[in-house]
Amino acid sequence: MKKSAIIVIVMACFHIMAIDLYSQNLFPLLGGQRAGTAAATFLKIDVGAQATAMSGAAVALANDATALYWNPGAAAQLNGNFLTLSHIEYPVDIKYEYIGYVHHLPRIGTVGVSCGMLHMEDMEITTEYHPTGTGEYFRYNDAFAALTFSMKMTNRFSFGASVKYVGEYLAGIEMGGWMIDLGTFYWTGYKSLRFAVSLVNFGQDLKPTGSYLQKTKEGAFTEKKYEAFSPPTTFRVGSAMDVYSTDRVCLTSSFQINHPVDNAENAVVGLDFQFLKHAHLRAGYRINYDDETFTFGTGFLLPFGERKFALDYAFKDFANLSSTHQFTLGFQF
Repeated sequence: MKKSAIIVIVMACFHIMAIDLYSQNLFPLLGGQRAGTAAATFLKIDVGAQATAMSGAAVALANDATALYWNPGAAAQLNGNFLTLSHIEYPVDIKYEYIGYVHHLPRIGTVGVSCGMLHMEDMEITTEYHPTGTGEYFRYNDAFAALTFSMKMTNRFSFGASVKYVGEYLAGIEMGGWMIDLGTFYWTGYKSLRFAVSLVNFGQDLKPTGSYLQKTKEGAFTEKKYEAFSPPTTFRVGSAMDVYSTDRVCLTSSFQINHPVDNAENAVVGLDFQFLKHAHLRAGYRINYDDETFTFGTGFLLPFGERKFALDYAFKDFANLSSTHQFTLGFQF
């Protein structure tokens, strides 16, 4: 009991110290000038209500098939096969869907498939002379599909890799390309402390197909190719630990540092309080984010024999863009 209390105090002090160091700019906040320079930024959307409620501090967590998104190396840590479906409601009727499936192959490893789509209803075209609409509509959606392989090298260490195709579609203009995700997961051997690292969305620059006409100073038109943009590659490093655990309750703390190529470095902290192994209360805080700060959510785990069913919810507040709601269904079998 005394050791658990000490661990809770140390982890809390570590999190508070990290927040304080960032707020005082003692860590160099590099990369802010790169904001808005990457394509396919929908790949940065937090997937899974559990991870979202913990502010995205999920690289060192392995609880369902959203591990395929956060860290392919964590997929091998899952006990059993998992099917996860997630739905996010964004402002102005924008929605995001995710589905992932993890399957263990004896003596071979763990395979997973996942896909996601950001979409909205068709939007009516407006012009200078028809500000209320021309009667014609255009379509927009972003999507990806991924195949993952993960493997335990020892009872403490696992690694994984994902290959995925990413596409963006806007009013007849298309672009797409291949990317890879890499990840590792390591149990340190000290109680439940685990450490994880992932590199996601690494791949070729994306450029729309076709060309467009650009008007010159002389009034003529010249054909131009579209400019290419880099993918939203992100390096994540984090840890998680059950800082207090009994037969009735368990408190999990997770801390993660993110290094995106298209923005400044940032950090996230998350807490998950589990009661009687069936109910969860979660909260998180984002450090060095302009709009997103606090997140919270809840979850329920219902066993049906050897199978389990999970329902999770997450709320995220945007200072200038209202809020989002995420619902996730999970099946373990």
